[in-house]
Amino acid sequence: MTQTAHLSRTALDRAASPPATTDLSAGRTRLLGVDAARGVALFGMIAVHSLYQADAAGLPTWSFTVFGGRAAALFAVLAGVGIAFMTGRRRVPLTAGAGPVAALGVRALVIGAIGLALGYTDASLASVILPYYAVMFVLAIPLVFLPTWLVAFTAVTVAAGAPVLRQLLLPRLPEPTYDNQAFTHLIGDPGALLTELSMTGEFPAVTWLAYLCVGLVVGRLALNRLMVLLGLLYTGALLAAAAPVASWILLNRYEGFRQIWFTQPRSGLTAAETTELLVFGGDGSTPTSTWWWLAVDAPHTGTPLDLLGTVGSAIALLAVMLLAFHVARPVPRRAISVLLVPLAAAGSMTLTLYTAHIMFINSELDSFEPVTGYLAQVLAMVLFGTAWWATAGRGPLEGLVTLLSDGARRVVTRRNRANRHRAGMSMYSQEETRRRSPRQATTRHRR
Repeated sequence: MTQTAHLSRTALDRAASPPATTDLSAGRTRLLGVDAARGVALFGMIAVHSLYQADAAGLPTWSFTVFGGRAAALFAVLAGVGIAFMTGRRRVPLTAGAGPVAALGVRALVIGAIGLALGYTDASLASVILPYYAVMFVLAIPLVFLPTWLVAFTAVTVAAGAPVLRQLLLPRLPEPTYDNQAFTHLIGDPGALLTELSMTGEFPAVTWLAYLCVGLVVGRLALNRLMVLLGLLYTGALLAAAAPVASWILLNRYEGFRQIWFTQPRSGLTAAETTELLVFGGDGSTPTSTWWWLAVDAPHTGTPLDLLGTVGSAIALLAVMLLAFHVARPVPRRAISVLLVPLAAAGSMTLTLYTAHIMFINSELDSFEPVTGYLAQVLAMVLFGTAWWATAGRGPLEGLVTLLSDGARRVVTRRNRANRHRAGMSMYSQEETRRRSPRQATTRHRR
């Protein structure tokens, strides 16, 4: 290991959050900022599902340009931040790992069950992301035991390597259904379901693990420090800007576009479908007709540059929300609270509101025009979220997930503590027996 690498690892771990004795107001500000970012992700995903993706000229609308691919990626990064908060914002010791593992495992099961219960819905309206999240949570379990620098290294490795691995394996894997996954898929062909959720689906968990790694690293940082937030904002903006520039250079200045169109007959796509993929993005992957597809930066293509750009926009947006709640002066702080606290209230119960959104757009209640329907959903969610947050706190489904995961953590922790106690008592008895044995032998000899 070089001295530079050692210093960079030390600096990253040093920037990680301090012990859990932070100021209460700082912790509350941090949570409000994260919840506000979740609110942006929620309303961004609703915009992608509810508003038009193309205008009359066939070009991407502003809403799709802003939120397409980015909102879902922001959700995934914030899921990693949430895992960091669940595990005390530090590396979990192996000796204390049973409780967090149980909590994450149960959380994955419950979120996966909710997602499969929504499998009846129409995938052409919205692809339900929750079953993919469940697999991501399972894959994230080993990460909580790693130091921060190694989680960051894993993020880079996955972002660079998973798209290459997918390009190699896709021709050998079964075609994805692109349906919303349901319990019937789990019962009928669990292997195919796992393959689609992990590798071939719209949000492939193996590739999207990069987002969770980034979120876990960010969540361990001291997010109440101004310089850390400014560093996140600068880094995120740089990554978000670098990805499309790098893609343009590779595709236009080098062989990219020429090779993509030269191999287009072997891609399995028509010319119109190829154009649509390049402009509007894909369903989680790209054709394997040429490696130049990995130079594309388009939503839901899962290329290294797609991951790079969406990671950048996610951490930049999170930094902006945290900086907004970092304002100390009373007048702007009150104005910011009026604007962002309702957003944070909705963001504190994204599982509940996302589920309601999926059910709504698949019901007869959704008879609105796109813009009207979108605004109606946002208004209803802000009003409900603020009222529930002010009176009951945690959202209904969030409360269920927390109740079950925390219960599993307590049961496993209590059982481990009891086992260690019994093991300690057993060792004590054996030691006491060995200590007394010579005295008993001497007594028998004297008799």
